[in-house]
Amino acid sequence: MSVLSRRLRDAVKAGLDEPSDRPTVRLRRSCLAVPASNPKMLAKAATLEADQVFVDLEDAVASSEKNDRTRQQAVAALLENEWRARTLVVRVNAVDTQWCFRDVSFVVLRAGARLDCIMLPKVEDASHVHFLDHLLGQLEREGDLEQRIGIEVLIENARGLINVAEIAAASTRIEALIFGPGDYAASLGLPQLSVGISNPEYPGDQWHYPLSRIVTTARAYGLQAIDGPYGAIRDVDGFRKSAERSKLLGYDGKWVLHPGQLDACNEMFTPSQDQYELAERLLSAYRQFSEVDGVGAAMHDGEMIDEASRRMAEAITARGRAAGLKRAEA
Repeated sequence: MSVLSRRLRDAVKAGLDEPSDRPTVRLRRSCLAVPASNPKMLAKAATLEADQVFVDLEDAVASSEKNDRTRQQAVAALLENEWRARTLVVRVNAVDTQWCFRDVSFVVLRAGARLDCIMLPKVEDASHVHFLDHLLGQLEREGDLEQRIGIEVLIENARGLINVAEIAAASTRIEALIFGPGDYAASLGLPQLSVGISNPEYPGDQWHYPLSRIVTTARAYGLQAIDGPYGAIRDVDGFRKSAERSKLLGYDGKWVLHPGQLDACNEMFTPSQDQYELAERLLSAYRQFSEVDGVGAAMHDGEMIDEASRRMAEAITARGRAAGLKRAEA
């Protein structure tokens, strides 16, 4: 079983909680972005079936509104709303801006008890993560917080992608690596304006390399991998294709910019009942072969299965159980 599958299995058994010195594994099929400067949208987001909601203090907020009033709106939303999402996150501004320190300290000292993670954008090297890690530790002690706040890392430019392994290893607080296609496209000088959409003139999948490198690194360090946004919010079919592409590479979930994308996102990153049942049956058969019969490889449903088959099935059943799937009654 892979590191991530094992941690996901153990986290499901423990109610999605893990020891404080290791990153928490959460259900992150759908990660809904909401501007901190829009109280109406924040209230609506609390009622939606997103696995995660992140309140955005960065790109969704105008520079003129990056102030304590907007930060206080984020805090009020975290504290006052009854959230259906299991995971609550705030995206702060990048470490090299004048707003990052104040974003983190303001939100954590006022709403740290309701905050699961800080999302750090435009991470280029490990020093960005080190800064946030140390700052969070100080704020947790100052605020006497019992809950350890995690970090989600956004890989959004060429330098970040080159250094992604160093970044992934920078802190035990890191829970997920996220691909940011908009800023990544800008950093490479790509001739396009639509965020997350693969140019049909490109002979293949335009995003395959960064997506593959990020998910491979995430798995090597026992982290989750999340795909970024698909900007054409009314193009649900296009969103599905984008989500399917990252799902087939092994991603755990994707950003959602509009409620209309939510159902498609949750569906895409949840194994079908049939797939889940097949995986459970394969595991049962393999246990019989290996533990009772003492056979390392055997035929099952017309295919040869072995230890690699078991590991693949474990990954599917872990995802299914985390999403609430159960075996049908016999």
